Amino acid sequence: MSKLEGKVAVITGGTTGIGLATAKRFVDEGAYVFITGRRQAELDKAKAEIGRNVTTVQGDVRNLADLDRLYDIVKAEKGVVDILFANAGIAEHTMLDSITEEHYDRVMGINLKGVVFTVQKALPLMTRGGSIVINASIVGISKGVQSLGIYSASKAGARALIRAWVPDLSARGIRMNAVSPGPTDTPIFESQFGTVERAEMARQAAISATPMKRMGLPEELAAAVFFLASSESSFITGIDLQVDGGMAQV
Repeated sequence: MSKLEGKVAVITGGTTGIGLATAKRFVDEGAYVFITGRRQAELDKAKAEIGRNVTTVQGDVRNLADLDRLYDIVKAEKGVVDILFANAGIAEHTMLDSITEEHYDRVMGINLKGVVFTVQKALPLMTRGGSIVINASIVGISKGVQSLGIYSASKAGARALIRAWVPDLSARGIRMNAVSPGPTDTPIFESQFGTVERAEMARQAAISATPMKRMGLPEELAAAVFFLASSESSFITGIDLQVDGGMAQV
């Protein structure tokens, strides 16, 4: 029997990379998934890749009306949420002297405000025994990157939220954990650097700094999310599972 048979999962930012790989893994394990994204064309492509047991909902996690619409659709179609993967995120490189209000609001809006209200608005539908997983990062928690100050703060903030919320969620029978990727071969990694040349330089630097001497794969992060979402981790809550090839560990 598949380990998520009959479960209902919501994944924000589910159109590419880790979110898409996780949606595929969840469906393979028997779940029905709802995925969100800001661009309808990418949602349509992701739906075709997943192939079955998926509903797509266009929306921006910064927009509370979009989140309300997401959960209205989930409630109408399935009635409950068993698993929530708050995955939507953005990374932008900006040095301290160049930080603007727009940059701050965009990164914090998606990476921190989005997490707060994605979780809050899911709670009325969440079942006892449910699991929430937040996509954090080794950047801001275990590592520092000079040009990712606001990104780092947003991810550290998400980790702090987990510590603050676990007692309340545990009383409701819900577990909450973080998964923190290291360098992972996803479109968001490529898009951070502006040019193919700069992206390749960053890739090689990341590989050199990682003890396993390679980038992580979206499917490897999806396996970690699956573990935290499933009953395989039934006595685990409040942790930050770092899936980083050893980068932040040694």
